[in-house]
Amino acid sequence: MQKHEGQIWVESCLGEGSTFYVTDRAEGDSMTQSKRILIIDDEDDIRAVVQVSLEEFGGWQTIPAASGIEGLAIARSEVPDAILLDVSMPDFDGYQVFEALQQNARTQAIPVIFLTAKVLPSDRQQFASLQIAGVITKPFDPTLIWQEVGLILGWTT
Repeated sequence: MQKHEGQIWVESCLGEGSTFYVTDRAEGDSMTQSKRILIIDDEDDIRAVVQVSLEEFGGWQTIPAASGIEGLAIARSEVPDAILLDVSMPDFDGYQVFEALQQNARTQAIPVIFLTAKVLPSDRQQFASLQIAGVITKPFDPTLIWQEVGLILGWTT
């Protein structure tokens, strides 16, 4: 709470019950308020860890998708503020999803951050040739991924 300049307090009335209050500076911060991030990753554990980090530490809303096809459908219908996209997925990989997003007028402006274990120079060159917002390599620190996302997107300092 101190990190977010928040407060916790309780108001209690005998016989009526207690009300617990929690405030967080991020709630009123226009840079983070109501940001929605679509997380597309076929690995349940990765999706869950990223979701918790972005929601709890970043204060953002998340929308999980377990496949490229599901993620693409959600992106087209929900038009999130950003997308975290796994590069290696079995049905429709990150490159295919990204290409489809770029071909759709509703989704082409959504910033996309690749999540990947690919770190070879040839992989980096391929990423650089795309119009993606950034790349976060796996494994990542679950307590810091929200900061990486925020820095890449310019939502945090």
